[in-house]
Amino acid sequence: MQPPLLFSRLVAPTLAILGLLLLVGCAGGGGKKADLSEQPTWASSSTFPVPPELRDNVDFWRHVYGIWGRGQVAFHDNKHLGVIYEVAELPGPVGNGAYSKRQRAWVNMRTDDYAARLKVLERNLAEGRPLSSDQKQLLAKFDRAGGRAALIGAEQRVRGQRGLRERFRAGIEISGRYDAVFRDIMRRNGVPEDLAYLPHVESSFQTHARSKVGAGGVWQFMPATARQYMTLNSAVDERFDPILAADGAARYLSQAYRKLGSWPLAITSYNHGQGGMAKAKAIYGDDIGRIATRYNGRAFGFASRNFYSEFVAAREVASNPERYFPEGVQYEQPWNHDRLVLRYPLPASHIARHYGTSTARLSGLNLHWNQHVRAGDKSLPAGSTVWLPGGSLQRVASQPPPMPKPVVIAKTEPKAHLTLAKSEKPAAEDRSAAKPKPKASATRYHVVQPEETLYRVALSNGISVTELRRLNKMRPGDSTIRPGQRLKVGI
Repeated sequence: MQPPLLFSRLVAPTLAILGLLLLVGCAGGGGKKADLSEQPTWASSSTFPVPPELRDNVDFWRHVYGIWGRGQVAFHDNKHLGVIYEVAELPGPVGNGAYSKRQRAWVNMRTDDYAARLKVLERNLAEGRPLSSDQKQLLAKFDRAGGRAALIGAEQRVRGQRGLRERFRAGIEISGRYDAVFRDIMRRNGVPEDLAYLPHVESSFQTHARSKVGAGGVWQFMPATARQYMTLNSAVDERFDPILAADGAARYLSQAYRKLGSWPLAITSYNHGQGGMAKAKAIYGDDIGRIATRYNGRAFGFASRNFYSEFVAAREVASNPERYFPEGVQYEQPWNHDRLVLRYPLPASHIARHYGTSTARLSGLNLHWNQHVRAGDKSLPAGSTVWLPGGSLQRVASQPPPMPKPVVIAKTEPKAHLTLAKSEKPAAEDRSAAKPKPKASATRYHVVQPEETLYRVALSNGISVTELRRLNKMRPGDSTIRPGQRLKVGI
């Protein structure tokens, strides 16, 4: 039977493209494989449940993080992640950066090929035409995941995902520096300590990570959100201090959980916002499976739909490194540096001299300092956190003193010589000028910010919680403070 003109126009270029693809690279799994004989840890978690609708999604991201390497690209349906057309080997040298021009063209060509094949398959089914063996194989993928109804519009949902196994392994090694501190911060803020795995999804623990939309640091805070939980000014940007930002992330997630009442929703809000997830909850309740697969809210795209699944997958891979990285993982040494909270505005060089270290070394520890502070052109404000080499506070217990005020020498004119008559007497001295002026009050105050705790206020002002309670006549054990309240922090 003579095929219709449209059919011949679609199939001819498809076959030509397929021939080129077979010459460039062949499909295959490749890379290290995880030991899948054990039950994944996410399958039995009550805190981070995985509903049936998300099992394919979690398994997809588990493969991206722990099985597929940088030299592999999975071509899949971007809505039904269980529909994977193939995992193909990337042609050409595989570096640590983005695709080369040739590789990008290859990915686009392969994506277009699958889109064309899916379009023909959908039309053949609608017209009752017989299917080729290749089309039957494609259809079987939808029968296993998503159902045949998912085939509608599938040609517009073809996506290529590069493997991240090497990047994820490097992130696990870096996490050794911060994991214990992050978990302690999570516990102190009353949230699950496994939220310490979240940077694997956000940044792979790259401390200088910046997104195209302006998010920054290991925890990828946007500037507007960060200002609610940490300090951003002309001297410091605490988004780039992993530990200070972790405290902000823990407080954000605590607030999100109180508002949304579900950890899957609170975690998803880290990407989509608390307001956006509140709208989704109003429609689907706490059902993260239905939200991820059915909610069509504004800006709730691929990243938001998959954020929770990515977190669960990252938790699975990072907590079982021996299964996914049998070649071994070399964890970095845990963070063991001293924390100083400045009482006075000071330049970095003054702090370095006081503790017998170099400005360069301090700059390496304090990733939140901006270039003007590092160059010595700007002082750090009072209340700023400074990380010092471990043991510095034991060796030098005192705080750095304030910078001396510059002495201004007034220019004086020579006094004219006056001759007084015998009968004249010098005017009486103005004794009032000699009276000492009353000293201005040296009491220091701190204005409580939203979500700030008594512990945080004490820490940021270099005093203990007990001393903070005493200064403000609070009862022992009382930690009640409110935004806008002025607290005494020093006399």
